[in-house]
Amino acid sequence: MTHTEIQDYRVYGWVLLALLILTTITITVTWIDLSALTVLVALIIASVKSFIVLRHFMHLKFESKLFTVFVVMVLGIYTLVIALTFFDYLMR
Repeated sequence: MTHTEIQDYRVYGWVLLALLILTTITITVTWIDLSALTVLVALIIASVKSFIVLRHFMHLKFESKLFTVFVVMVLGIYTLVIALTFFDYLMR
């Protein structure tokens, strides 16, 4: 038998508000000329949004700590790949 956690609707409201604000910030950043940093800032905001979705909609906060460590490791590898890609892009 699986154990499910029920969240209050206010939590989903706050998550929706946070995702909408971060999306607005992402759109605003594209209007500002930050040269190569524009994509970096957009990717950082997208990573924060993915963390919010993982935590609340995929119920990561109710999983074991080991599973959370594995997800953090995957996100760390993702960050490393993005950083190496930007390093290669900036050195051209």
